[in-house]
Amino acid sequence: MEGEWKKIIKVWVSVFASLSYCYLIARRIPKGKFRLLSLIPIFYLFLLLPLTLINFHFRGFVAFFLAWLANFKLLLFAFGQGPLSVDPSMPLLHFIFVTFFPIKIKHQSPLPTKKAFKFPLLYSIKVILFAVSILLYDYRLYIHPHIQALLCCGHIYFGVEITFAVLAYMTKLVLGLEFEPTFKEPYLSTSLQDFWSRRWNLMVPKILHPTVYEPTRRIAAHLLGNKSEPVHRLVALLNTFLVSGLMHELLFFYIRYSHPTWKTRLYFALQGVCLAAEVAVKKLLAGRWQLHPVVSWILVNEFLFVTIYWLLLSDVLSV
Repeated sequence: MEGEWKKIIKVWVSVFASLSYCYLIARRIPKGKFRLLSLIPIFYLFLLLPLTLINFHFRGFVAFFLAWLANFKLLLFAFGQGPLSVDPSMPLLHFIFVTFFPIKIKHQSPLPTKKAFKFPLLYSIKVILFAVSILLYDYRLYIHPHIQALLCCGHIYFGVEITFAVLAYMTKLVLGLEFEPTFKEPYLSTSLQDFWSRRWNLMVPKILHPTVYEPTRRIAAHLLGNKSEPVHRLVALLNTFLVSGLMHELLFFYIRYSHPTWKTRLYFALQGVCLAAEVAVKKLLAGRWQLHPVVSWILVNEFLFVTIYWLLLSDVLSV
């Protein structure tokens, strides 16, 4: 384990050095193709660095931070877009942390809100549930497979949210800034649009929107004409979910070192199709009729659980 920590230190020294180059040198290059060319070695390095680690937990998180978040944010940065280009006076440390952490700086509010005081208790409950889900794994032979699947989903959700919350808190201590939450109680979702756009891992849709959705929509508008706006949005939505599925397949490759099964990409393609259908039905009904929130909450969470169990869980359990 001592050797693994040395490798982790080497990885993050490489990351800090690379992002210092982006901040001090690449940022001075005019945005566009020349800045993009100057960043290609960084993209390549960030794809390779997770492979230097042995522990699959570390590999998975480092791959998410570098191969996905950092590379996508740097891609936007190459064209003068995204969170790294919002504030030209952003200090070096801010630039580095915002690049690879799943956090977004929010506007400061002069008055404290009641919501801020709810987080400690809420996270305490989630930590307890996370610990319980881990302890119950020792008794998985006596637990029904469906309950095992539910425990696995809870384990992943609580583990990821708690990890991201700790990282955001540590970054707040270092930088002295407030950060927007990465999750907003996804288990309370009453629609697929609510789940994917407003509650689940919010940094991912905020990165995919400018890097995948908007370029795809513009290309579709150019090819199909400006009169087919709903079709443009549909194509952009489906392509965004396909890219998200591809990136999740990449993460599983980093974690497992095995060929992709493509079930994960199929899962996200299915979610994209169903979300597009949901949006179309909402526009068709135009608020004239809608399900009771409790009914829609049950249906949405049941759909998410069934599709995860059907397509995604086998990849997760094979780790």
